[in-house]
Parts: sequence; C-alpha cells; structure tokens
Amino acid sequence: MSTDPEPLSIRDDMIRLGQAMKLANLVEDGADARAVIDAGLVHVNGTPEMRRGHQLRHGDVVDYSGEAFKVVSALQQ
Repeated sequence: MSTDPEPLSIRDDMIRLGQAMKLANLVEDGADARAVIDAGLVHVNGTPEMRRGHQLRHGDVVDYSGEAFKVVSALQQ
C-alpha cells in the first residue's frame, strides 16, 4: 500500500467504491471496477472489499494495485 494516499475530493458525504475508483482513474469503467473488486484486489481501510456498491466516507482509504487514495468530503472541511 502507498505510504501517503492521494486525496480524492467528493462533494457529498459518501461515494460508492466503484464510482470512486473511476473518479480516481484506477479503472476505466464500471465493468473494470466490478472485475477487480470481485477478484478481491481492492482494500478499504486495509480490509479486502468485495462489494462495488460499498459506501466510502470521509477518511476512508482505498488501495488497489499499489495505488491508494483517501476520501475527502467537501462537507467535512
């Protein structure tokens, strides 16, 4: 996992995992997101996450293939 995750700014208080991966440019589309999530390759806060619709909130860290991002909600700033 990256030692310093990149911030991923969102407007609302939550974003779904598949959407966040697309927004962070870790995958091309929803089908790619589904494939890597179903394969168990994505971790949320250090735990494998198998649900593409998992809700991410401010402070959550997502790691995939050596890249990581931390969710930053505009509502929490």
